[in-house]
Amino acid sequence: MLYGILAAASALLLTAMLSAAVRVPALRLGIAERRRGRRVPLLGGLAVMGGLGAVAWVGEWSGVAPLGREAGWLIVVGAGLGVFGLLGDVWRLPAVVRAAGVVVGAALVVPYRELGVLGGMAGVVWIVLVVHGFKGMGRSDGVLGVVGAVTAFALSGCAAAEVMDGLATLFSVLAAALTGFLMHNWPPARVVIGTCGALFVGFLLAGGVLHVYAVGYGAGVGAPFALTAVATADVVLVLVSRKRAGRELWRGGPDHLTHRLRRIGLRPPGVVVVMGVAAAGSTGVGLAIHMLWTQPRTAWWVALATGLVVLGMLFVPPPTTRPAPTTSVRVPRPVPTGAAPHTRRHPIPGGRAPGPPPRPDRFREQEAAELGRRGWVG
Repeated sequence: MLYGILAAASALLLTAMLSAAVRVPALRLGIAERRRGRRVPLLGGLAVMGGLGAVAWVGEWSGVAPLGREAGWLIVVGAGLGVFGLLGDVWRLPAVVRAAGVVVGAALVVPYRELGVLGGMAGVVWIVLVVHGFKGMGRSDGVLGVVGAVTAFALSGCAAAEVMDGLATLFSVLAAALTGFLMHNWPPARVVIGTCGALFVGFLLAGGVLHVYAVGYGAGVGAPFALTAVATADVVLVLVSRKRAGRELWRGGPDHLTHRLRRIGLRPPGVVVVMGVAAAGSTGVGLAIHMLWTQPRTAWWVALATGLVVLGMLFVPPPTTRPAPTTSVRVPRPVPTGAAPHTRRHPIPGGRAPGPPPRPDRFREQEAAELGRRGWVG
């Protein structure tokens, strides 16, 4: 108990310090994105990985709180995905390549012994969807930090109920690390989590839910769904909206749940609060189902609320696009018959004033005749 409190406090402080430390190097190296006219560094996920990894390594090395095989393997594969996401932050990897990396990572952590082959394949698909749901939340300031911390806290309770001490410690430390990251990610964010942190956090949560479900599967699939209902709603909303619009499913755009909440009038802090309250409600139901405090059919209420939210957000109009600038074409004025065409006077090198425009031959002949009549020529 004492080590858990000390580990959570250490993760919180260490992640907060690392989040502040990565800002300047990220800006100097150009690892940043533009949000609301500001350049924001993208290395917040590296700070979360560093804070959680350092605390987990100290606990494993000292032998005070060994995480065990499941938690350790989750961290290793999640860190690999985080590094893969960091490459995407720097070099903008295609979405198909990122999705393939998540599929490989999910296939490495699914508990096939408890779920079987078909259940394991379904688990891989579910992990991929949930990870991309959390990745979509990373596009808005503070949302992934709040939703991830609430989900990790509830998941640590579920793991503790199944006497999975390693996973319980892991998720309590993850919740503390995300809280420390929120000190710099609350809107307006000074650092964002990026693809690196989004893949790392989403993968740990999705894989952890699957491992806990594999042990306490007697509660049914209602508890895993309720624990990740917010991420599931976001990914379903994105898939349906892009399919209706005839767009590629892997092409990004402002069609996530947080973007639509902004378009109906919520400010960035309001979006964070709404998403946090929704995550607290759904994860609370999932925890209650897993602890057998309520019936598994209670998850149907969460599913109904999720469906209503997705259906309602589909009617939010898309963002208005600015009209493309039109190219104006200058039409020359018609020149009267017999008049000299207007030509622009170009300055002569050396500072002298430009000479008069050329005159037609008829005007020059009249001028020469007039000068000859007055005796000024010849």
